[in-house]
Amino acid sequence: MKLISQIDQWHQEVKNNRWHRYFSIFCRIALAAGFLPSGFVKIAGERFTSLSVNHPMGHYLEALHETGYYYTFIGIMQVTAAILLLIPRTATLGAVLYFPIILNICILSLAVRFEGSLLSSPLMVLANLYLLFRDYDKLKFLLPFNRIPKTALKEERQNKFPLRFFGLSMAVIIITIITITNLFEIQPHNTLTDCQKQCKDSDNPQACMNFCDCIHVQGKPIEKCLEEYEKAKMKH
Repeated sequence: MKLISQIDQWHQEVKNNRWHRYFSIFCRIALAAGFLPSGFVKIAGERFTSLSVNHPMGHYLEALHETGYYYTFIGIMQVTAAILLLIPRTATLGAVLYFPIILNICILSLAVRFEGSLLSSPLMVLANLYLLFRDYDKLKFLLPFNRIPKTALKEERQNKFPLRFFGLSMAVIIITIITITNLFEIQPHNTLTDCQKQCKDSDNPQACMNFCDCIHVQGKPIEKCLEEYEKAKMKH
């Protein structure tokens, strides 16, 4: 219970600080801007990338595009979540609706190593989590360990700049960027040419070139191409 009381206290401090309010507005606008274009494209029934169908993400998006009204439904959900985020009264519902969508995109991007959203999607997940925490007072009673009434906390508007929070946020962003950009030894990239550019710095350039050919020319699944790449490295 002590931990819950501490979380309540942290939340109240965030909720009452005007700088956090400005930051939450920025997050809401940024997240909405991330979903509106791609959502409208889906609603219009168009593909929103020019990736080859041999590319792992291109193959997935092509199959998704062929699902008909399911593809449109995803677009509607994206646009709905974005619009709800932009309206203060519905921002909480927007953040709740937004989270499973962006989490799915993040995991998908990591799974197929898609550089188009490899970095942006994890940062969007973090921004979404921040908004959910800011609305913790509205969501806490959905959690199994929050069934008792919270003690009244004194509400005082604060204008002090939360230097520690923003310093920590910047550190998290930098760590995320460094981690994501160095997470994979080899990536398919968006085109055959871009994929082959990384081979000059590879420990086994030929294995790297074969990997790119496997993805962009042969159109094999990324796991199969990675398996062949690892085998070629072991023989080197």
